[in-house]
Amino acid sequence: MKDKNKTPKLMKIFKKLKKILEPYEASLRLKFDLKEKYELWTDKEVKIAGKNKKEIFFAGVTIQKNYVSFYFMPIYVEPELKQKLDPELLKLLKGKSCFHIKSIDQELENKINDALQKGYKLYQDNEFI
Repeated sequence: MKDKNKTPKLMKIFKKLKKILEPYEASLRLKFDLKEKYELWTDKEVKIAGKNKKEIFFAGVTIQKNYVSFYFMPIYVEPELKQKLDPELLKLLKGKSCFHIKSIDQELENKINDALQKGYKLYQDNEFI
């Protein structure tokens, strides 16, 4: 995305989501920390669906044209986790693991924080971390 298309509103959302994710850097690997893209991955080699994986995506944010994508891989790894997430947050889910965030307030930040905690615990329980 070109800088001229990035609205201050989207940049603000991106920065808030990034700030929510930053505490997880301590136990996950920061793969991208760019102006418009931020991603956290595991560093532990694991076997998923019979395939060895050297790393697994955990979560990230990317600025798109009209929204900020919040990618949350734990609900892709274990779709049942969606049942434990707030219904209002799930309304923003487009596809299997991507939430389209067009605005953010403290309530949504709290719901995303809750989802991240549950996803992190899922990764711990499955020994991905």
